[in-house]
Amino acid sequence: MNYSLIQFDVRDGVARLTLNRPDKMNSFNADMHAEVRDALDSIQTNTAIRVLVITGAGRGFCAGQDLADAEVRFTPGDTPPDLGDVVERHYKPLVMRLSQLRVPTIAAVNGIAAGAGASLALACDMVVATQSASFVLPFANIGLIPDTGCSWHLPQRIGQARAMGLALTGKKLPAAQAAEWGMIWEAVEDAAFASSVDTLAAKLATMPTKALVRTRQAMQSAHTHMLDTHLSAEGEMMRELGHSADYVEGVSAFLEKRAPKFTGT
Repeated sequence: MNYSLIQFDVRDGVARLTLNRPDKMNSFNADMHAEVRDALDSIQTNTAIRVLVITGAGRGFCAGQDLADAEVRFTPGDTPPDLGDVVERHYKPLVMRLSQLRVPTIAAVNGIAAGAGASLALACDMVVATQSASFVLPFANIGLIPDTGCSWHLPQRIGQARAMGLALTGKKLPAAQAAEWGMIWEAVEDAAFASSVDTLAAKLATMPTKALVRTRQAMQSAHTHMLDTHLSAEGEMMRELGHSADYVEGVSAFLEKRAPKFTGT
């Protein structure tokens, strides 16, 4: 697929997906969804990719759904479109692809992340934001609920009280406060943002990829498991990883007092 609404490139094991509708604050329409899906699918078959960075072009990360898009646009007095169908066809597949991706994911939030844009960031494994960035959940202002997995991810990260407050009021949350609350990994000075993201991505790209992904899966399933079930799930993951080439390399490097060279296998 030829991309026009995203940019996608791979270098040194790092895939960078840039939402590229800066004039619309990188808001989603149906065509951009299709391009993002295609890029994420390509990662699943490209073993050279070890980490994914998602960011936005211009001055914002993502403003969520483009309400002018034909799939959701309607004239007052007309019957509104079926938003449940939009979620099922676009936003649910987006979140599920990220949750099942074979590499760890970083959201590099370079500006406002609003609505489904904030939800997209939370669906990634780690979030790094500029100090000037902010997060806002404006769903209630137009009679909707936080979607794109936000009502699942957000309470887990910051607790029920804070999640409810953000969802009900639509209050803008500065990146620094989001970091203090544990909503994101860190907020960094704008001038240091690009280098901070590059350093983190480069580090993850050299780590044991399977172990990072299984860590994501273990943490995501923890709140739905009873303790004994979760301990068994941990055991199965440890059994698998204990037979991986990266585990052998990690132990060998430790014993030989050298830096490991992980291959993601």
